[in-house]
Amino acid sequence: MTAALKLKAIRDWFDVRREPLVIAGPCSAESEEQLFETSKQLVESGAVSAIRAGIWKPRTRPNSFEGIGPHALPWLTRVKEELQIPVATEVANAQHVEHCLRAGIDILWIGARTTVNPFYVQEIAEALKGTDIPVLVKNPIHSDLGLWVGALERLEKVGIQKLAAVHRGFYTDSDAPFRNEPKWEMSFALRAKAPDIPIICDPSHIAGKRNLVEQVSQTALDINLDGLMIESHITPEKALSDAAQQLTPADLVSMINRLILRSSEPRNENAHLELDQLRTKIDGLDQQIVNLLKDRMDLVREIGQIKVDNDISIFQMDRWFEILAKRGLQGKELELNTALIQELFQTIHKYSVERQNEVFQNKNRS
Repeated sequence: MTAALKLKAIRDWFDVRREPLVIAGPCSAESEEQLFETSKQLVESGAVSAIRAGIWKPRTRPNSFEGIGPHALPWLTRVKEELQIPVATEVANAQHVEHCLRAGIDILWIGARTTVNPFYVQEIAEALKGTDIPVLVKNPIHSDLGLWVGALERLEKVGIQKLAAVHRGFYTDSDAPFRNEPKWEMSFALRAKAPDIPIICDPSHIAGKRNLVEQVSQTALDINLDGLMIESHITPEKALSDAAQQLTPADLVSMINRLILRSSEPRNENAHLELDQLRTKIDGLDQQIVNLLKDRMDLVREIGQIKVDNDISIFQMDRWFEILAKRGLQGKELELNTALIQELFQTIHKYSVERQNEVFQNKNRS
């Protein structure tokens, strides 16, 4: 993201009725009655700032419900005009953009399946050139920060200033409670690359199950994301897409009222002092960790030298499995998160192999 990029805060885009900022509505606009009644209940609650509904639904396999298409755009327009609230939908190509601009849709979003392809994003960006419409960009399916940032940059280059990112989680093939792995660290990485970009969480697509949406929503607020984009349907069990993750308007409003908005800084002076003291201790421990890593990498280099002198291969699988098992057991005994230990030592091992490879390369050059 260019250093000169200055974007409007998300709350400048449209009337925000309350905190937290919530964009809500059905996964798909299935009928005019379904969309309007869902929207009406959400708007009357005062809990939402905009209504969302999918018109085009990209699906992996044919014969799945792929949305009503442009025939449903007047339904969104009716919601906008009669309920006096901004409306949003997803676009995946230039033709979608043109339909939405003609219909007066207020907010567009680019889905995860589109963000992965720079050609698609560029086509959408070109179609949006000269407009001032807010555009939300969902993270790509896989955790590729470059694609996410690149999509935002392409839109910024054609003059789109009202931009936000949507954190909707990432594909995983492992058994997990969530449909998509949250990987909250990706939102931190995006903040570092583009600090002016608001980030909205899509807890529906992370959770995949309606009973987990509240948990994900609260986590998103706890890490200071800028709002929520939640799927809601008057009869979720009958929904034609994503039935398991949609909430009724009443349940969504009840959930919103239970969410806790926490301050980013302590208001209590004693808490402030205690945090400073503990953070100072953490800083000391972090310095020790870095020093220990330096000592470990020095030993790795010595091992690499012995291997190259004796024609021993860099990677020994038995030794690697031994390290994982021992450190994993140690972590378990200390009640540390198993995934933390595994990921930590996978990273350490990766750079240990690189360090030994440097020794081999130096030998080859001499």
